[in-house]
Amino acid sequence: MNNSFDVTILGGGPGGYVAAIRASQLGLKTAIIDQDELGGVCLNWGCIPTKSLLKSAEMINSIKNAEQYGIEIPSYTVDHNKIIHRSRQISERLSKGISFLMKKNDVTHIQGRGAFTTKNNIQVSGGKKVTNIKSKHFIVATGGRPKKISGVQLDGKQIITSKEAMVLNKPPKEMLIIGAGAIGCEFAYFYNTSGTKVTMIEMMDRILPMEDEDISKELSNRFIDSGIIINTNTVVEKVEKLKTKVKVHIKNGNKKTVIESGKVLVAIGITGNIDDIGLNTIGINTDNGSITIDQYGQTNIPNIFAIGDVSGPPWLAHVASAQGHVAVEKIANHNTEPVDYNNIPSCTYCQPQVASLGLTEIQAKEQGYKIKVGKFYFKSSGKALSIGQPNGFVKIIFDSKYGELLGCHIVGSEATELIQELVIAKSLEATWENLAFTMHPHPTLSESIMEAALDAYGIGVHQ
Repeated sequence: MNNSFDVTILGGGPGGYVAAIRASQLGLKTAIIDQDELGGVCLNWGCIPTKSLLKSAEMINSIKNAEQYGIEIPSYTVDHNKIIHRSRQISERLSKGISFLMKKNDVTHIQGRGAFTTKNNIQVSGGKKVTNIKSKHFIVATGGRPKKISGVQLDGKQIITSKEAMVLNKPPKEMLIIGAGAIGCEFAYFYNTSGTKVTMIEMMDRILPMEDEDISKELSNRFIDSGIIINTNTVVEKVEKLKTKVKVHIKNGNKKTVIESGKVLVAIGITGNIDDIGLNTIGINTDNGSITIDQYGQTNIPNIFAIGDVSGPPWLAHVASAQGHVAVEKIANHNTEPVDYNNIPSCTYCQPQVASLGLTEIQAKEQGYKIKVGKFYFKSSGKALSIGQPNGFVKIIFDSKYGELLGCHIVGSEATELIQELVIAKSLEATWENLAFTMHPHPTLSESIMEAALDAYGIGVHQ
């Protein structure tokens, strides 16, 4: 193997492998280094396998509620191991697909753990073999890992992360989830549907605290209706691991409580994988667990870029992929635009689904905008009623002066698909009129976006 390349990517997740393919397309001799299966956490232990699990939960709920559609299913069985097996099969299939894409695009895949020795060299170790790689440019795409709670020892059995939660051999009798962001909410939905008694602990004042307040309230109400116990404004003071259970000491205001659970899932966020990859050796700047980058992903060392979770929030696969495109095109001296961080969709795949874009209502007001807010509730949608999904709503925020789209927030069926219309609209600088008066097919859930836009200006029709 010729160990000299134009671009070498450290990490094979959705940022890394997309960057590798784009680099090859631009005629750059490219290598990708990864010690695990290609696809990163997203494909192997995150985005993809969790969606498989959540689909199984959705199917279970459909069977439970089949009677409302005129279908009686008096008895059924759920094979949890088959649910897990299907999830793993999908990940394995897609990982093999990424390997195929590397070969198809003439990208050299080097398996092992890489660490910088100089700004133009990485040493790759794997098994008994050590390989030195020389490259004109590097892209660090090593991803992230779950944050830990100080003083809490993760054992992978009783106190677990999302990775272990994905492959439990059976649903536990009870599960306490610390953290009510997207990961916490998705697993709360999955295990609640599987029959587990789920308790959530969130230090902020609501679940999904980064979402619009109205959205968080709606999801919280639906979770409570399904039997999930939610504790907000609550901090974890101590976690005690006993032989068969875990005691979690929590505090809400001046009130202290101890909750016992067989499983504790820690889902408090992500930190970048910046350790032991030689960043200190060559002097790459980091801040609070992430590599510091400019708008093109370039670090303080000009020939080294960083993308994805390792470069900080937002920790989203589609952001990593977009950053990969930008970084490679910058390296290739193409005219490229930086990632628009004001137009990034965020999705949570529990039921009801949550999707958002841009500013929340509170953020828009804090930034000094005079706003118009439109809402449309799915209970007034013919399509939503027809498919038995009347919960939730679309909320759109406009600047009242120019009609500029500032933000959109959706909770309800297919929210994660509906949001893309708003992403495209915002990228094209669409106004409320474009959304309100562009014809939408009937009956569809997408009509709710049109109706919300009409409502913002007081001319809504169907509610």
